[in-house]
Amino acid sequence: MAEQLPVERFAETFSTSIELSSAALGGSIVSVSDEFFAEAYHLLLVGYPAPSLKGQFGPKGALFSGWETRRHNPTHDWCVCIIKLGTSGSIFGFDVDTAYFNGNEAPQVSVDALYSPDDATPQVDDSRWSEILAKVDLGPDSRHLFKISPTQAANYVKLNMYPDGGIARFRVYGIVSPVFPADISTSFDLAHVFSGGRVVFTSDQHFGVGSNLILPGRGVGKDMGDGWETKRSRERGHKDWAILRLGDAGYLSQVEIDTAHFKGNFPESCELHAVRSNEIIPKDIADDQWALILPRTKLGPHRQHYFQLENVDTAPFTHVKITIHPDGGIKRVRVIGRRAVESSGMAVNERASSSDPINTATISQSRGLQDPSSQISSRSAGPIIPALPLTAEAFAPFGQVVQAYSDIHAVPSPRTTRITGANQGTAIKFHKLALLESSYPTASGATAGLSVYRCQPIDVRPGGVWEVKLLERHPCTNQAFVPMGGGLGAGDALVDPGRTYLVIVAHNGEDDKPSLKTMRAFVASAGQGIMYNTGTWHHPMAVLDKAMDFACVETQVGNGDELDCEIVSLESDGSSYYGVRVPDA
Repeated sequence: MAEQLPVERFAETFSTSIELSSAALGGSIVSVSDEFFAEAYHLLLVGYPAPSLKGQFGPKGALFSGWETRRHNPTHDWCVCIIKLGTSGSIFGFDVDTAYFNGNEAPQVSVDALYSPDDATPQVDDSRWSEILAKVDLGPDSRHLFKISPTQAANYVKLNMYPDGGIARFRVYGIVSPVFPADISTSFDLAHVFSGGRVVFTSDQHFGVGSNLILPGRGVGKDMGDGWETKRSRERGHKDWAILRLGDAGYLSQVEIDTAHFKGNFPESCELHAVRSNEIIPKDIADDQWALILPRTKLGPHRQHYFQLENVDTAPFTHVKITIHPDGGIKRVRVIGRRAVESSGMAVNERASSSDPINTATISQSRGLQDPSSQISSRSAGPIIPALPLTAEAFAPFGQVVQAYSDIHAVPSPRTTRITGANQGTAIKFHKLALLESSYPTASGATAGLSVYRCQPIDVRPGGVWEVKLLERHPCTNQAFVPMGGGLGAGDALVDPGRTYLVIVAHNGEDDKPSLKTMRAFVASAGQGIMYNTGTWHHPMAVLDKAMDFACVETQVGNGDELDCEIVSLESDGSSYYGVRVPDA
């Protein structure tokens, strides 16, 4: 039995659900009996409200943003539209909106659903159709909310209109049937909508809704409209936040925060916390019970940021809270980890409840609770950290990234980075992306200069683990490495130079040795140079695919003095060292 709800109850009823029919998830119209006046694809478009096209006419009459059929259908007394959902899931509600259809609105609708395991498009008379919303009345120019008992998993719905007319938008709400990797040791995006992730709370979503954070893709080529954006704050110390419920409890490892299209309105910085809770919205958990997994970190405009997470090695989490300072917009959040599974084969996070009726993917049996420390190579006895794409924001605690940017409005620190035209208009100059430093004693005889390193590739396969056996630092100078490219065989230049290299860094510890818990690894491209801060522990240059030449800018004595370079072996006890997982490709 369906329950019609007032629009005022939308938030309390559907705010933690997923719009399964949304075009943003891949929802599409696969069959329609009639769309003479307005095409049915409008039903699934993103955004509220449907726009008014009042006063605009086409060759068939007045224009409407919605689905509108002919009048006086002579063959039958109803029209039908078959919709493929963006992903399969349990359905428990609808929003049927007749915005701006007044006098030509559809008087009544009903809804059928089915699950097609082979994804073959069903026909109108398919025997598998089951009615999930009996015929209900609609009114002109208004939203109509209907709540039903949760269904079994479905991936197609059939919207029946009686007898004809127009509907502006049709939303199908429910919970995703998540798709998980068959191998429980595989890392994937636990927050993704197709993994069963949900955005269950936002402090503010004035310009863009929080549920956009977990949508597929980046929306590149569109705009910031399918991101989460808060209103401008006017108070010192303001912050906004969103809470993501993961598709399953998991051990987390890294996060991607994408600010695509947000240029003058990206957050200044963000931080992440995580918690384990059986509640959909963990309302009663004190702030100090949320584990800090990413300290407050600066963000940049219009780019993907990749960060390794902290304090995630010993316990699984079910919820992640992203806090932005002071306000602004984010396009996507990807929380990478692997599922935590008990020996029974059931997920740690008990999903089955009357308020959460979904079908989960079958998972394989495992022994005991999976622990991240088990993810080690046969030769390494220490933790393995991921090598993430190099960005200026993630590398900032250790040094600077030296590169050009295709969009001058998307440089790091856009308020302070100076950009000018150069060379009579044939170049763009990004000024002073890194400054030279030297603190050598005057009597040391140190001088600044350029050196060249020709580096051969290290012995590690794509997807393999590189063993970090030593780190070095330069206590009196910073040091830059800039890829030089190739010369197509001219002179002694490399004919076919490499394209990527590893950057491995760590902070200094209290014992004046590398603090291995702060170790981070990055993959840099041949279009990126790096400047290590003075005293930053780092691995020697490590090229991944083919030989590369680097120009090195540094100050040095040049006689092997410890003022130039200190080296620390990380395997002095012969048993323990860190590993870096390089990307698959």
